[in-house]
Amino acid sequence: MVNPPISDTQPIRKPTIPKDATVLVVEDNVSNFVLIARMLGYLGIHCEWKTSGYEVVEYADTLPRLDLILMDIRLPYEDGYGAQKKIRAADRFKSVPIVAVTAEASPEQMNKAKASGFDGFLGKPLDPDRFPDQIRRILSGEQVWEFA
Repeated sequence: MVNPPISDTQPIRKPTIPKDATVLVVEDNVSNFVLIARMLGYLGIHCEWKTSGYEVVEYADTLPRLDLILMDIRLPYEDGYGAQKKIRAADRFKSVPIVAVTAEASPEQMNKAKASGFDGFLGKPLDPDRFPDQIRRILSGEQVWEFA
């Protein structure tokens, strides 16, 4: 009998989520936030919520820990691009991944987000079957760029 290739016998390892991870969700639509919060809760991730990009840096600065920001693009008062620039300008948050999460899911919007300095892109509607793995991958340092 021939032994199977090693890759077939190795267990698939899912990326791990940091203990006590905190995600800031910047989303103006309550239903979208509730869906995201439930999916993050399923993963054991604490999330905070801000409804606009306005004063997002000041709010983030009140959090003792911040591992990821999920940023809607179309927000009242200040859009996701403006908020992302302000967050990137704050020394404390330079290394925190910021992922665009938007209903304007197209290759053009994804390229615009990439050119603007986002660390990833998730198109809405979010897929509850794929979202947990996407978040695990992002929190383990992988960039995720998916719009469909």
